[in-house]
Amino acid sequence: MQRQWIESSVLASVGYDRFEHVLEVEFRRGGVYRYFDVPEAAVEELMTEGSHGRYFATQIRDRYRSRRIA
Repeated sequence: MQRQWIESSVLASVGYDRFEHVLEVEFRRGGVYRYFDVPEAAVEELMTEGSHGRYFATQIRDRYRSRRIA
């Protein structure tokens, strides 16, 4: 999955697989995680929010099953 770099103090890059509904997040402090069954609308909101980190923390982190991959 290809990720794109974003301007955030928490997140370094974000990628999304529309067919599998998998969000991949790389954190600035290290670690890459995959979040499963994330709707495309949530990812679109994440990418357009003024604070990517805040949106991620309140709307994605604890709402979707995840797994560390790196």
